[in-house]
Amino acid sequence: MRLAGGQAAAYDETSLVVEQFLGPDDAGTDLHERFADMTTLLADALSELGVDARVGELPGEYCPGEHSVNSRGTLKVAGAAQRIVRGAAMVSAVVVVGHGAAIRDVLVDVYAALGRDWRPETAGSLDEHHPELTIDDVEGAIVGGLGGTALWQLDEATEALAGELLPRHAVAGDV
Repeated sequence: MRLAGGQAAAYDETSLVVEQFLGPDDAGTDLHERFADMTTLLADALSELGVDARVGELPGEYCPGEHSVNSRGTLKVAGAAQRIVRGAAMVSAVVVVGHGAAIRDVLVDVYAALGRDWRPETAGSLDEHHPELTIDDVEGAIVGGLGGTALWQLDEATEALAGELLPRHAVAGDV
């Protein structure tokens, strides 16, 4: 389940979720600008790794959007979504690094159940075009694109509070 919304997407442990949380000072920026900033970050990071990364919707892609990132203009490898609340915004992206065939299989079943048309050949993973890439490579390139700043860090107090709040917010069986 994705907090940011969007249409049905699939990912697993070989995918990288990148999220930026923006407070009141930054959340008021333009919705399209936030999408563009995220997808530019991803495309630039992937390009640094030798991927022919392009921003734009592929005809017939799953969870379509002009802010998708694809490899070689044929294979969607990342998508972005947003969640906006009063005084804050979250921009989220999923980069599918591995298991492209399994991701496609899941999406075929999900989109059939939803009655949505799409082209399964547009869904995949980075390793289908670049088998040498690892999730660590992709994470490192994205962190580098952020100026070397860690994607997330929790201080001890925040981590302790999260542990206290988890039971209140967990879905039955998740805790």
